Amino acid sequence: MSGQLSYTYHTPKGVAGSLVDINAYSIDSRANGETRPGVMRFGMGAMIGESPGVTVRVPDASMTDASLFEGIVMTGFTQQMTMHGDVNVYPAQTVGILRWGRAWALVPDDVFPEYNDPAYLIVDGDDAGKFTNEAADNVAIKATFIGGRGTGAVAPVALYNQKSE
Repeated sequence: MSGQLSYTYHTPKGVAGSLVDINAYSIDSRANGETRPGVMRFGMGAMIGESPGVTVRVPDASMTDASLFEGIVMTGFTQQMTMHGDVNVYPAQTVGILRWGRAWALVPDDVFPEYNDPAYLIVDGDDAGKFTNEAADNVAIKATFIGGRGTGAVAPVALYNQKSE
């Protein structure tokens, strides 16, 4: 006989790409400009794609201009998990982009932000698209961390209703 023997009375703290609370926010629809599934993920930062105002893409080392930052890729909780446990954002799929408001954002495994730390977007390497509190080689955006890590590699970020420059 088998069964689940580990139960908890609380939900995990933070789902990548979900709202932190019910404060005011703005979410725009964009198309995923990446050509492979799984490159763009919920909770990561997105930059202006090939068609500004239409597509978004994951940042890369050539995107160091903060004015290219569109926002955080949001989940609508409509994606099914694959048999391998992955939740993919597919090419050309419409995604919500949080332009301003509060969301659970992806952070690297070795980043532990604290309340009121400035948030920077990583644009290079394996962690491109994730957020950090380290300024070095990252893009300064109009955002701060509004708490420490949640359950897993996520932290709450407040995006301000100002254009990053």
